[in-house]
Amino acid sequence: MTSDVAVTFWIFLLCLIGGSSHLSGTWAGRPDELHIGGIFPIAGKGGWQGGQACMPAARLALDDVNKEPNLLPGFKLILHSNDSECEPGLGASVMYNLLYNKPQKLMLLAGCSTVCTTVAEAAKMWNLIVLCYGASSPALSDRKRFPTLFRTHPSATVHNPTRIKLMKKFGWSRVAILQQAEEVFISTVEDLENRCMEAGVEIVTRQSFLSDPTDAVRNLRRQDARIIVGLFYVVAARRVLCEMYKQQLYGRAHVWFFIGWYEDNWYEVNLENEGITCTVEQMRIAAEGHLTTEALMWNQNNQTTISGMTAEEFRHRLNNALIDEGYDINHDRYPEGYQEAPLAYDAVWSVALAFNKTMERLTLRKKSLRDFTYTDKEIADDIYAAMNSTQFLGVSGVVAFSSQGDRIALTQIEQMINGKYEKLGYYDTQLDNLTWLNTEQWIGGKVPQDRTIVTHVLRTVSLPLFVCMCTISSCGIFVALALIIFNIWNKHRRVIQSSHPVCNTIMLFGVIICLISVILLGMDGRFVSPEEYPKICQARAWLLSTGFTLAYGAMFSKVWRVHRFTTKAKTDPKKKVEPWKLYTMVSGLLSVDLVILLSWQIFDPLQRILETFPLEDPVSTTDDIKIRPELEHCESERNSMWLGLVYGFKGLILVFGLFLAYETRSIKVKQINDSRYVGMSIYNVVVLCLITAPVGMVIASQQDASFAFIALAVIFCCFLSMLLIFVPKVIEVIRHPKDKAESKYNPDSGISKEDEERYQKLLTENEELQRLISQKEEKIRVLRQRLVERDVNMKGTELNGATATTSLAVQPQPSSSIINTSTHPTPAATLAITQDTHEHRT
Repeated sequence: MTSDVAVTFWIFLLCLIGGSSHLSGTWAGRPDELHIGGIFPIAGKGGWQGGQACMPAARLALDDVNKEPNLLPGFKLILHSNDSECEPGLGASVMYNLLYNKPQKLMLLAGCSTVCTTVAEAAKMWNLIVLCYGASSPALSDRKRFPTLFRTHPSATVHNPTRIKLMKKFGWSRVAILQQAEEVFISTVEDLENRCMEAGVEIVTRQSFLSDPTDAVRNLRRQDARIIVGLFYVVAARRVLCEMYKQQLYGRAHVWFFIGWYEDNWYEVNLENEGITCTVEQMRIAAEGHLTTEALMWNQNNQTTISGMTAEEFRHRLNNALIDEGYDINHDRYPEGYQEAPLAYDAVWSVALAFNKTMERLTLRKKSLRDFTYTDKEIADDIYAAMNSTQFLGVSGVVAFSSQGDRIALTQIEQMINGKYEKLGYYDTQLDNLTWLNTEQWIGGKVPQDRTIVTHVLRTVSLPLFVCMCTISSCGIFVALALIIFNIWNKHRRVIQSSHPVCNTIMLFGVIICLISVILLGMDGRFVSPEEYPKICQARAWLLSTGFTLAYGAMFSKVWRVHRFTTKAKTDPKKKVEPWKLYTMVSGLLSVDLVILLSWQIFDPLQRILETFPLEDPVSTTDDIKIRPELEHCESERNSMWLGLVYGFKGLILVFGLFLAYETRSIKVKQINDSRYVGMSIYNVVVLCLITAPVGMVIASQQDASFAFIALAVIFCCFLSMLLIFVPKVIEVIRHPKDKAESKYNPDSGISKEDEERYQKLLTENEELQRLISQKEEKIRVLRQRLVERDVNMKGTELNGATATTSLAVQPQPSSSIINTSTHPTPAATLAITQDTHEHRT
């Protein structure tokens, strides 16, 4: 029970306690009159204002009933009515006025579900039967809550089996619901949800609103709702339709189910008064193609009804009455409630027939309907029984009531086609029989889909790009195999021996493995099934990692040995390179790789992971299809940890190799004659790896760019390394087929063993001679100094007149000797002259 109903209930209860004694036994009015109360929603601004057409129909029924001589003989049926505006509070006030103002009422007629709920829940306190001509709320079927309620309007739940039937017919298994927050619609939706669950229909979303449907309609668009059941009063329906147009939830991709008791032109009227911002044309566009389900409210057969009229004759009379009321019926301007007018007409006939049957029963007990009071439960039970057994053919069809007081009726399906409602068929809920006329028309020429068809498309590497890279890699593999053959075939050549052919062969095997991994990098879902893809992932990791270790490790070991020579072998220039040390270093690096890869594969193997991208529109199609691109990746649960280990290990080797290559950049060692080219290869590998690894991670979602970038980096490293290390050797072998003198490309590798030994001896002898020359030159300097001093002494003696002749004879000879000595080309000769001069002078 809602709060409004609870308040109303207590108001009526207090009124009953305070006024029952006053009304008991009071009739008032003429003796030949039977009075009933009518509550009609007419002038409200929200909800269902069906009293605009239902009240004139009820007046027509009163005239016809009162003219019937065999019906209610001696009595005249009088209707007292007022406007409830489809407001529960106002409806309760109208009911109170009807009950507490003379004359006393025998029954109440009511319309609008919210008002009927309030009236029917309270009327039992006065032992009054309530007959609703315009209430479809499923909640009114609760006999415990509404024990005295009947209605000529079928329950809204009668539409739900029809909706489910249509969903199955058109293959819709996914629907959305948009409802106004009113009890009639809430209970209808609950019933619909249960039926959908039983039928296997998914309800993708359920949106509700009070008065403004803007956010609710937007949410429908976000949820990709295509088949939408709308449950709301006509005023809210106009707002919903305008918002549908704004959100583009109409046309060939959407189907709306609306309630069928709206008037035919409901979407064109009152737009300005209700503040609708859409034009009439926009409303027509949005309304085109929607479906309606409604209980049959007009007799479909041209049969004469209990009133003596056919349904068409009643329609003609009703139209004239509405024209008299001021409605422009001639231009299809129907008032609200026009579709339900036959229900109001038959409701009055139901009252008259029930009263007539009750009068017959009361006559046997010598009682009359005029004896009824609000405390007389016996007569109330007689009226209830008479109403419960009422059955007749009315202008709305066969009128009969179920044990819950609900109208038993067929449902009619219509579709808005070119601005007019066209009948599509009828559905009998009790017999589960769908009569289909095959007159439906769909925008786009086919039945709309219940969802956007999402096609999952696997993004694969471009086939021309893959073929191109495979071709280049294959050429590189053939080149590497040819160089391996060349290396083995010429292993006896000095130029090959001095470069450690086994290390070169290991490097070439690593190059081959890396080039094979390039082919595997392009193997994706086009060539490999999802079940086999994890194996490709594992193979990529193993081949690329081990290939890198073999190729780079061989070059790293060479540059390491060169660095060792420059730091520890300077004192022993004849020290040879021991090959097993080079191979041990490569084996050590490879062992670390194997430990990491084995641990990765055993504890956290690589799996096929799909990366999904936002939906895309297809290039050209008339279907409502979206493309969901997907891209395969090789990942494990702790992928970042394993990549960190691999990158950390490889990065450490790269940085250390770069340092060693820089340190030995200008050093040439005859034991490793290609050390400079190896260093250049290391520069190339380090730079490309440091660029490729981060860039490859950034563009991983772009399959072509990622594959092309990584593949070209690997191929470039491999080809450049082979070019730097082997092209000079190939040129040397071609130019000197018989292992003659070294050419300019290999200046350290063309001498023979004997020449090398002779060269070493000459170097040693030269160093010794240089040492002796230095000693002799020092002695010559000293002797020259002494000669200069002696000359000075001799000149002093000559001035004193001592042995001048002897001095002149002796002087030229040493002077001549000194001059000759200074011009002699060899230090040994100079030393000999100096010794001879010294002996002569002494």
